[in-house]
Amino acid sequence: MSQIISFTKMHGLGNDFVVIDARKQPIPFSHRQVRAIADRRTGVGCDQVIVMQPSDNADIYMRIYNADGSEVDACGNASRCVAYLVMQDTQGHTLTIETNAGILEAHRRDSWDISVNMGKPRLEWDQIPLAKKMDTLHLGIELEMLSDPVGVSMGNPHAVFFVPDITAIPLERLGPLLENHKLFPERANIGIAQIIKPDHILLRVFERGAGETLACGTGACAALVAASRRGLADRKATIHLPGGELHIDWRDTGDVWMTGPAAASFTGIMTNLHSTLHEVKRDD
Repeated sequence: MSQIISFTKMHGLGNDFVVIDARKQPIPFSHRQVRAIADRRTGVGCDQVIVMQPSDNADIYMRIYNADGSEVDACGNASRCVAYLVMQDTQGHTLTIETNAGILEAHRRDSWDISVNMGKPRLEWDQIPLAKKMDTLHLGIELEMLSDPVGVSMGNPHAVFFVPDITAIPLERLGPLLENHKLFPERANIGIAQIIKPDHILLRVFERGAGETLACGTGACAALVAASRRGLADRKATIHLPGGELHIDWRDTGDVWMTGPAAASFTGIMTNLHSTLHEVKRDD
């Protein structure tokens, strides 16, 4: 008998997700099945597959899979999307989300904008993590026109490079090389940032396991933290990504708050997931 799995296709500034509700019925996934769902030609297509599960410590547990099937601990845009989806159902204005990186607090600001407390950045070499002890403000990596990134973890590892023109960087070619640099035992998300003003930053991000995306929530948080640590930006700024804007606030408490939109694109069903992804239907 075919298993029928409902999903919601969502996005945060174009960073897109297939969100599956497994709170009432467990749905195990293999790396192959995640890749099948994420495939943009033969599956639903997405940057990440998100599975909502019950939690003993928060309102909901969020499991995050990259398009290549690997599981990761944090995703800012997915946090906003899950918060939006659940609060639409409950008509609530607050939600706690448990992830492998900790518990996040989300608030609905209006019909579309969601604020999430992404927690305190991790700035020590073994917290990011790096392969060896070093100053995380200057990682010492160089590749063509990119050099001297800042290391930050927002529940997942980031290396942020500062450049005069982000459009001049061939990120699609350099991203995979930097993502898999020997300094990053768990790979890394690669951000390239351009400071426009102390409160405005342009950003592109190559996400490990997904490639360059239209927006990266943890990448935006990491860019603000890195720029502030370097004395290039304020502790509160608008981050301009290819898909739109996120507002990041590194508060005096040490917590980084991210505010931005979330949207549902369509709903659908998948069948025969645990043999092969035979059929995908969407209900617009």
